Amino acid sequence: MHKQLLIALLLGSSLIGISQNKFGGLALYTVRDDMGKDPKATLTAVAAAGYKYIEAAGYNDGKFYGMEPLMFKQALKELGLMPISTHQGSVTLENADAMIADVKAAGFQYFVIPVPPMGLFTFDSKDRTMGMKGSVENLANILTTLGEKCRKAGLKLLYHNHNFEFMKNKDGIVPIEYLLENTNPKYVNFQMDLYWVTNAKANPIAYFQKYPGRFKIWHVKDMDDEGKFAPVGKGHIDFAKILAQKKLSGMKYYMVEQDNTFDLKPLEAIKISHEGLGTFGFK
Repeated sequence: MHKQLLIALLLGSSLIGISQNKFGGLALYTVRDDMGKDPKATLTAVAAAGYKYIEAAGYNDGKFYGMEPLMFKQALKELGLMPISTHQGSVTLENADAMIADVKAAGFQYFVIPVPPMGLFTFDSKDRTMGMKGSVENLANILTTLGEKCRKAGLKLLYHNHNFEFMKNKDGIVPIEYLLENTNPKYVNFQMDLYWVTNAKANPIAYFQKYPGRFKIWHVKDMDDEGKFAPVGKGHIDFAKILAQKKLSGMKYYMVEQDNTFDLKPLEAIKISHEGLGTFGFK
């Protein structure tokens, strides 16, 4: 605990000092390298930066960041962090039941599919474009099956977008629209990544208006003038305008995320983002 407290003090506040001003969530994917080295110290730094809840992205062999589900839940509790959502990219129809049980045991509410699962996601390293194999109908059916399993276990399933879901595919279909129109909100809803929607030149608010209530969690990360990831408040995305439509969207939680922090250390970037949240009215 001495090491964890020292990190908190170095970040500029004690755990006690920030406990009354904690708000917002952090997608731990942002600090994935730190979590891989020392998860408890990193979680302490996340709490010290002022975050109230987290989204995991480090499940492997039945453990979250090397910890059994109950142990991970307890580690978060000791730091005053709430487990809200977790990205479960390795889910299949065969391992789903065991994975759902672990997610439930760790105290999460939302089981998030980060990309088309089961080998359907594609990435072209040459032009750095993302996409998917197979039909959108197939993906919708998979999400529905997983969503039914989640609901039975008391969890909620969300699908997280990148940019390609907001662009017409070779069949002239906009995948996100097909998924929204061909899944039952009782079983499947969505995590909107505001950066990737902007990257696809789509309008988040237009989607809130057309599909109200379907976007339960947001990923909040900014875009700089070069189109790169940036800490919240250091780019040009109009989060205040988007936040004004929170109720329409259905948003219950939001997670700061920055896939690449470039010259900034991730633990420094998350502090800048947390400070930036307040300028837009996030709380």
